[in-house]
Amino acid sequence: MSLVSQIILDADKELRYPTIGELQSINNYVKTGEMRIGISIKIRDKEKEIIQQASKSIFQIHPEYIAPGGNAEGSRKRSLCLRDYGWYLRLVTYGVLTGDKNSIEKIGIIGVREMYSSLGVPIIGMIDAINCLKQASIKILEENEIVIIEPYFNFIIQGMS
Repeated sequence: MSLVSQIILDADKELRYPTIGELQSINNYVKTGEMRIGISIKIRDKEKEIIQQASKSIFQIHPEYIAPGGNAEGSRKRSLCLRDYGWYLRLVTYGVLTGDKNSIEKIGIIGVREMYSSLGVPIIGMIDAINCLKQASIKILEENEIVIIEPYFNFIIQGMS
């Protein structure tokens, strides 16, 4: 749900008009609309490059994952990891576009710790991987775009912690 929709629903639930603060939030969101779309386009267009850089970084941090017996040993297991990286990048762009973290929470955070634990995937590795995705994404963005995208990566990292 978008920031605008959430504010309207919250106000309606309480039978009131949006507050000055809520209206300011909508104003700020609208002012950054073109930039949010631009960020999403950059991430989409550079997805493979971002994932390659992030995977290189994560396997430098955790070389045991690609070693024999590791969670990303072999091309099949490694491709499954990289598939998840693309999924998380899309989640971040959904948050950027909506200006809200609810979509990330509903689609990608609820139950993720349990899922990875049941699959034997180290949570610390996934947290590090999301951080690597964040760092690789930041490299292709302008400073004012980084300010917009960072909270969504941080939200995922906090949700996994």
